[in-house]
Amino acid sequence: MAAPRSVDQRVVDTRQRLDHDVDAWVATTSHDRPWLIPLSFLWHEDRLLFATNANSPTAVNIGLVRRVRVALGTVRDVVIIDGDADLAPSATLSSAEVEAYTTKHNSDLRTWADTVIYVAPWRVQAWREENEIAGRTIMRTGVWVSSP
Repeated sequence: MAAPRSVDQRVVDTRQRLDHDVDAWVATTSHDRPWLIPLSFLWHEDRLLFATNANSPTAVNIGLVRRVRVALGTVRDVVIIDGDADLAPSATLSSAEVEAYTTKHNSDLRTWADTVIYVAPWRVQAWREENEIAGRTIMRTGVWVSSP
């Protein structure tokens, strides 16, 4: 087993994943229906952007309960993001968001999605093995943590 990474290194690695990973697992819930789905994302201006349709279970759930959990990576190299989500019509995307999403995914999401989900993280955890469980929280209250 490799030595545990410092908090600073985990932040660097996580920001790299946010910039370059393509898909994430998004967990939402309503008062009676949890929902887990893989969605493509864009990390833009310190928040996640997902595309979907207003009638999808994900968007419907967010309309009821804004808190979401997002997972990147694998069991042995995971990033867990807790955040609050907001919905917006895809027609209101900025030109910078459209360009960045299109560049990353080779797709203009406005042609197939009527809704975007913005997730503002307030807690991020990252770990690889058991020896990284301690110190796994690398963002608290929306602020990246530094090594002590």
